[in-house]
Formats: sequence, structure tokens, C-alpha cells
Amino acid sequence: MLVYPSGIDLSSRTLQHLAGLLAGHRRRIGSRWRRLTCGRQALLVLAHLRCGDTYARLAAGFRVGIATVYRYIREAVDLLAALAPTLEQDLTTVRKRAYVILDGTVLPIDRIAADQPYYSGKKKHYGVNVQILADPAGRLIWASDALPGAVHDLTAARTHGIPAALAADDIKCWADKAYQGAVQAVRVPFRGKGLRGWRRRHNRDHAKIRSLGERAMATLKCWRLLRKLRCSTTRITAVVRAVIALELAT
Repeated sequence: MLVYPSGIDLSSRTLQHLAGLLAGHRRRIGSRWRRLTCGRQALLVLAHLRCGDTYARLAAGFRVGIATVYRYIREAVDLLAALAPTLEQDLTTVRKRAYVILDGTVLPIDRIAADQPYYSGKKKHYGVNVQILADPAGRLIWASDALPGAVHDLTAARTHGIPAALAADDIKCWADKAYQGAVQAVRVPFRGKGLRGWRRRHNRDHAKIRSLGERAMATLKCWRLLRKLRCSTTRITAVVRAVIALELAT
């Protein structure tokens, strides 16, 4: 396989952060020798998460075996996922903000037709449902566990306890029409076409606020691995949490 130099659109601070985590982990487990240094392992993991490079391509580029690439990536993803904040931890910091923006997305996965629970009728492809929270500036602050793509956004939000947690802490939240019927803390636009008067103005102002949440969604999908996940569905939550941990750390 041919090998060529390439770049990753991340700062050196992200690399140093992950390399430091890996160095501390190696000291804790007493790892004496590895094929790659902590810095090279961190670079390998970032290439996989940010660029979506496959195990085979990474093995050729870093001159290690595919099994080694798998172990290195799984090790780093698990370390990062453990650092991602839970919903309860995140709401502690959210209380200081005026409001949050709630949105959901279906991340595409490589599944076969037999995996019917993962088929999203809205998106017309197989995927997993992930709920996100963004601050008023549109910065990504939290992402949920992955649920099958067939799950509706409102059902997913209730499964994760998001509306109840927001209501309990009296945190205002803006969301789209998919969350109609949630608690009063979750503000949604009016349904229907041809709205006039104050309802139309309300929907227009609501859309201006909620549109900032698209920035957080775009931030999540800048990690190209999430544009087409080929791993086991049991590993997707850990991957999403790892991405959130890197975003929040840097």
C-alpha cells in the first residue's frame, strides 16, 4: 500500500492533551514498551476520529499491524469517553447560562437491512439517534448515548431524562417542532403553515435562537468518523463521548 503525508485540521494542543492522557495511563498500568510513543499513538487516534481513516490505512501509514491499531484506538477512546461529562454534571455549569439549545441528529452507520431498529424513516438510512445540548453561542456542551435511529427525538430526549432534568433545575431550553409535548421548560415553535400575527413572529424569533444549535451539530460532524460509522453499535456511544471530551478539553 502506498503511503503519503497528510494533515489533520486540529491544533497541537489537542495532540498534547491526548498524548498526556495516554502517558498517564501507561504509567498506571506499568506499560514498559510500545510500538508507538504516546505522541504517535495520539496522532493515530486523532487521524481515525477526525479524518475517518480505516484501520488498514492507519496500519500502513504508521507501520504497525491492524490489530495494534485496533487496540490503540480502543484504549484511547475508552480513556476519553470516561472524561466526558454526564447530563447531571453538565447541568451544573448550564445553570449559569441564560438557556440551552436542544437538538437531535441521526449519525449514519454501516448496517444491513436486518437491523430494522436502526433504520430512520425520517432520514431514510440506517443510523443512531444522538441528542445534543448547546450553549447560547452555539458551542457544543453535551451529547447523549446513542439510541437506534428509529427512535423519535422526543422519545430519545425522555429516555435520557433531558426534559425532566431541565424542568427540575428550571433551565430554559429552545428546541424544534420534534419536541412538541415535552415539559414547559422546552420551548418549541407553533405547528402549522400559513401562521400570521404574533405566532409567525414567535416562530421567526424562535428560529433565530435555535439556528445557533446548528453550529454545535456541525462541530460534532466535523469529526468525519461520525459521518459514516462502521464500528459495532455497542461502541458508538464511547466514540461520541470521546469526541465530546476532546472538544471540551481544547
